[in-house]
Amino acid sequence: MPKAYVVFTEAINDPDGMAEYSKLAMASFAGHTARPLAVGPATEVLEGEWHGNQTVILEFDSVEEAKAWYTSEAYAKAIPLRQAAADCSAVIIPGF
Repeated sequence: MPKAYVVFTEAINDPDGMAEYSKLAMASFAGHTARPLAVGPATEVLEGEWHGNQTVILEFDSVEEAKAWYTSEAYAKAIPLRQAAADCSAVIIPGF
């Protein structure tokens, strides 16, 4: 089964709020196959424009697993904190 990747681009407006979000988000990985692959502000834009000042890439064992995490009760508690602290975009990308 192909891997799946969740990519967030975040324009952080409230670093303290994002810190609280991060605690809940990390705790929400329990029982899921989430593996953080990259987190950071050091994005080098090669073409076009990139949204935000932080990018996060998570790997999951499948698209179904990524969706199960994103729609989980545990992550649902974290989402409002992220949305209050940053302007974000998020996508799920299926792997090969």
